[in-house]
Amino acid sequence: MQQSARIMAAAGRRLTGLVAATFTPMTVNRDVNLSIIQQYVDYLVQKQNIKNIFVNGTTGEGMSLSVEERKKLTEEWVKHARGKMDNVIVHVGCLSLEDSKDLATHAASCGAHAISAVSPSFIKPSNKDALVSYLKEVASAAPSLPFYYYHIPCLTGVKYQVCDLVGRMQLHIPSFRGVKFSDVDLMDFSMCVHEYSQFDFLYGVDEQLLGALAFGAHGAVGSTYNYLGATTSRMLKAFEEGNLTEARKIQCKIQEFLSFVFALGWGLPEFKSIMSLVSGVDLGPPRLPLVSSFKPEHPENVRAEMKRLGLI
Repeated sequence: MQQSARIMAAAGRRLTGLVAATFTPMTVNRDVNLSIIQQYVDYLVQKQNIKNIFVNGTTGEGMSLSVEERKKLTEEWVKHARGKMDNVIVHVGCLSLEDSKDLATHAASCGAHAISAVSPSFIKPSNKDALVSYLKEVASAAPSLPFYYYHIPCLTGVKYQVCDLVGRMQLHIPSFRGVKFSDVDLMDFSMCVHEYSQFDFLYGVDEQLLGALAFGAHGAVGSTYNYLGATTSRMLKAFEEGNLTEARKIQCKIQEFLSFVFALGWGLPEFKSIMSLVSGVDLGPPRLPLVSSFKPEHPENVRAEMKRLGLI
């Protein structure tokens, strides 16, 4: 009864603010390390003031994990976030529809607040209606949970305009609540916000968040909020107060840091190392096929750059 009431409340609540896309802790042997998750949650809440998380997504290497591993991770994130965080959104997208439905059902059974799914990316949907039909099947496996479409065309290769999809999802997916929009097409994003104000549109390109806020973003999901959550929250506050000069200043500092990282050719493996460095939570290595190019001298270089920019 209590779970039913909680789910109903979550379904009627807007999802706003920052959502940290969590990394998946692993041992040196690249096995999932569940023992770190409580420490991880406490760090996010106490040091970064993060109250929402998106688990088993791109940052969490979800597609490199087995269904069973993803279930165990979901259980741990939900357990340790209970009473400390507002929302645990579980990414359940898989190449297999049946696996996605299985994960969706499991997320509902263990107390997650919402689910999300990316489009299949190997055998891709043949048209927009096929994609919506696929997402409808996934969402229907957990009808009591809010459902968010995860749009990340740079990885999936599925590049349908989101604004064209939202109307279809609204008609066919009763639990549809919005989109995790991880793309640089701010025109498409703006049209979504303008035409479908009843849904939540969460922006997923951290270095362009201020632009998305100007177009009406309700919140943001990203990996940098794991260790730059407090900094980005200051940018949100400045924007809300109409202090665009301060908001731009903070966004530019974040962009400078990410330019430093990208110039080294770094990506997800190194961002995981940066989170370990900043937080003191040992997240371990990425899972193959990813490997980290972090060298012994890099931690000090990263720390020096973050200090120069006032990010730590």
